[in-house]
Amino acid sequence: MRKVARVRLTNQKEVNSYIPGEGHNLQEHSIVLVRGGRVKDLPGVRYHIVRGTLDTAGVAGRTQRRSKYGAKRPKPGQAAAPAKGKKK
Repeated sequence: MRKVARVRLTNQKEVNSYIPGEGHNLQEHSIVLVRGGRVKDLPGVRYHIVRGTLDTAGVAGRTQRRSKYGAKRPKPGQAAAPAKGKKK
């Protein structure tokens, strides 16, 4: 199931926007920042929500491409969370 939110912009238009990353904390009246960029396999979705800004939390446990998902840099002493989807 694809994560999509219906967002009302400041000009009162309503658009569909994609929520990138694994999991999210958005609720009905959350304030979000939207950027352009369509999602190829979802018709009518032309915007992305920016993770890690306003009411949108970053993706937890993200170690690579962190800036795209609003994830903070892990502390050097902590053990890294196991990566999802990686097989050893």
